[in-house]
Amino acid sequence: MPDLYEQLRQLSPSQQVGALFVSVFGVLALVSIAAFLLTFRSRGTARDEARHEQLRDFRRLLSTSWFMVVVFWIAWAAGNAVATVLFALIAFFALREFITLSPTRRADHRSLVLAFFMVLPLQFWLAATRRFDLFTVFIPVYVFLALPLASALGGDTHRFLERNAKLQWGIMVCVYGMSHVPALLLMDLGRAEWQGKGAFLVFFLVTVVQTCMVVQHLLTQHLARPPSIPDVSRSFNWYSWLLGMAVGSVLGAALSFITPFQPVQAVAMAFVACASGSLGHLVMKALKRDRGVPAWGRRASVTGANGLLDRVDALCFAAPIFFHSVRWYFGA
Repeated sequence: MPDLYEQLRQLSPSQQVGALFVSVFGVLALVSIAAFLLTFRSRGTARDEARHEQLRDFRRLLSTSWFMVVVFWIAWAAGNAVATVLFALIAFFALREFITLSPTRRADHRSLVLAFFMVLPLQFWLAATRRFDLFTVFIPVYVFLALPLASALGGDTHRFLERNAKLQWGIMVCVYGMSHVPALLLMDLGRAEWQGKGAFLVFFLVTVVQTCMVVQHLLTQHLARPPSIPDVSRSFNWYSWLLGMAVGSVLGAALSFITPFQPVQAVAMAFVACASGSLGHLVMKALKRDRGVPAWGRRASVTGANGLLDRVDALCFAAPIFFHSVRWYFGA
């Protein structure tokens, strides 16, 4: 094992990231094959049907994991510029899905044009050019003031606060949150040995958050505990959430060797990422219930995004908090 570790250390950063993706694809392939084979189990009793329903839920979570890993692999393989454009496209379609599920008025068109064709490109351009000081405050400060002004110039005060709050929420979650993923790829930690290894930080973030979410979901199904907030989510209770947080944090410690963190620091960073991602996912469920939508993808024919927000909502909350935690800690 030490020999293998030394061999990995001798690889170039690109080769190390490539080896990491090969390992992840291998694990996902094995789990997917096992889940597929389990679908052939016979059905006959109500218990069998319940197990098959749980298996379908697990396969949906697995498909989300595949989606995220493939996206990050394409982003890494294509280079920083293409990665930034790719995540900008994801943010564009996620924002489109978010906005489509809420009614808009003619007076909002000016604000929508600004959001999609000025705010979004500028935010990702700031990330691509590493202007992180302006990148951090551009949407929360400047856009927060500019969008209501554009809406007010339309002269329509009907539900003015509600309409602008919806648009600002969409921009914060879909654009501001997602833009921190390429920013994390490009962040300079001020250490020569970490040049070109931003993909490891993204992998760490996605792995611990997704593991926390999967463990939480599976435990909720198997422990048969009542949901803690049934009006928001029937698959959330605090006990399974705490266990999911613990598993995600321990996994963070196990992955500390691919990060600039010491094991204790990795546990803290994983805890922050898991908490922000899982609780952000809960917030998005509350938004869906408010709009009367059981799942973003249920209206794929309307939004055209096929449930993209269901796949990236936890990441949109976790990425900015993780990014700024890392940046603050290293003074980057």
